[in-house]
Order: sequence, then structure tokens, then C-alpha cells
Amino acid sequence: MLDENCVFCKIIRGEIPSAKVYEDDVMYVFKDIEPKAKVHLLAVPKDHYKLLSEADGQRLKTLAYMLEKIPAVAKANGCDNGYRLIVNQGDDAGQTVFHLHIHILGGEALPL
Repeated sequence: MLDENCVFCKIIRGEIPSAKVYEDDVMYVFKDIEPKAKVHLLAVPKDHYKLLSEADGQRLKTLAYMLEKIPAVAKANGCDNGYRLIVNQGDDAGQTVFHLHIHILGGEALPL
């Protein structure tokens, strides 16, 4: 279920434009508008929940599905030599949009 006030839910619904790179019934992947690497994508579950810590039952299955799909999405978008996945959990981690999302960064050698 989507949240009517969430910016990522609005992107999924097409109310806010995005540079979509992949979509299926479970997830939506688009380019980050403030990239931190040559390739910076956001993989977002279509089911709205705020935090990784809220994942249970079907949401864990959704996350597993996303993790299975991300390698092909990353490769198709120029991350042939590797990529980094980041999930920010809460304010102290820098989460700014409270809809769980996975950052996919790559396309270049990333600093440690």
C-alpha cells in the first residue's frame, strides 16, 4: 500500500517525474537526483514502509526479491565492475525520505 504524502510513493504513482531505469510489480528503480557516484540509483519497494526494522513477513520476501534483482539492474546501468548498496536507517544515518530504499552506487571506483 502506498502513502499519499510520501515523495517516493508519488514517484511510483507517476505524480512526480523520475528517471526510471527498472520497474516491476514489486519494485521501482530510478536515478537519484543528487548522485554521489557516477551511477546512483534508488531501489524502492512498492509497498510503503519507513524503516528496514519494520520489515517482517511479506516485506522480508520483498527485500529478498529486490536483492535478487539488483545485480542485473546494476549491471544494466554501468556497474560492471562492482557496486555498493546502502540502506540508511533513521535520522542519525541520514535517511531523508522515510520510505525504505536501497541506494545502488557504482560506475567507478568508490572511496572506502
